[in-house]
Amino acid sequence: MSFGVYVHWPFCAAKCPYCDFNSHVRSQPDEDGWVDGILAELDWVARALRERPVVESVFFGGGTPSLMTGRATERILAKIAALWPMANDAEITLEANPASADAGRFADYRAAGVNRVSLGVQALNDADLKALGRLHDAAEAQAALRMAMATFDRVSLDLIYARPDQSEAQWRDELKQALAFGTEHLSLYQLTIEPETPYALLYRNGQLHIPDEDLAAGLYETTQELTAAAGRPAYEISNHARPGAESRHNLIYWRYGDYAGVGPGAHGRIARNGRRTATAAIKLPERWREAVTRQGHGFAEQVTIFDGDAAREHLLMNLRLSEGLDLDRYQTRWGARPSAQRIAELEDLGLVRLNGAVLTTTAHGRLLLNRVIEALLD
Repeated sequence: MSFGVYVHWPFCAAKCPYCDFNSHVRSQPDEDGWVDGILAELDWVARALRERPVVESVFFGGGTPSLMTGRATERILAKIAALWPMANDAEITLEANPASADAGRFADYRAAGVNRVSLGVQALNDADLKALGRLHDAAEAQAALRMAMATFDRVSLDLIYARPDQSEAQWRDELKQALAFGTEHLSLYQLTIEPETPYALLYRNGQLHIPDEDLAAGLYETTQELTAAAGRPAYEISNHARPGAESRHNLIYWRYGDYAGVGPGAHGRIARNGRRTATAAIKLPERWREAVTRQGHGFAEQVTIFDGDAAREHLLMNLRLSEGLDLDRYQTRWGARPSAQRIAELEDLGLVRLNGAVLTTTAHGRLLLNRVIEALLD
């Protein structure tokens, strides 16, 4: 079973109006103190695990991890390597924002062991970047991307589409521009209106106009067309890569492997006492830090996932992947498999395809993935 470590750095220079991630604006966070808390939580997780799995990937997410210093990432990576054996080719990813990117900082991350950067560009025109609340402009985004590609062998570019008032022609031109940079990986997310965000309030008040379902579907199809033609086909609904350049850390999630999640608001899935356990840390950084000081960890939840629920989670995650779900392996792991009759019905509707024991969603099925999953779990 693959094993990874997710490290959440919860601080941002500003809060974007569409974002519902666990991110917080703090003027001058005590970096050493926050890192001490993450190290303590890593110690606790290592003691909780019965075995010492090989770490295949580490992912620094946020928030804005590129606000961390290279020294902070080095301390965390050194602790992980002291607690668990590291794969020789472990993938070490750090999310970065163009506004906090500079050559010296990138060089420090590389020296610390980071070998992959995911750059949150989000848009390639100044008007949309301003509307999204981003602190960088298009020129800064392109400069940061060139800097990242000059420093790291592996770079992912993140964009948001189906933005307010965006047309298919605009997205086609922007995506062509993004693909021209030649990054090995792109994460291309449709904008969703998340509750309790400023965008949600604007949307309810009729002040925000996003593409309707038909246009959003057209934008998705355009995305598949252009990325496939550029040799970056989708390997997951929102993620595209040159073959062999997929995000190995995210594949752990989607293949339903184990991962430790540490830091404020981080989630994890670990094998503990013979059972799969879901962990979720306290979201508010100050409360999380106080809990770590008091009890060695900041987890608000440690919930046993019984096999029936775990099988459902596995199905939901696996069908996001173009490689699909191996039904024989699934049955070996969970002692059950989706109804053959239900699979046949979905095949007749053109939503799934069964090739031997491998079940995959079709292009149309991926547009209706929630419906497919509900049918298979019924």
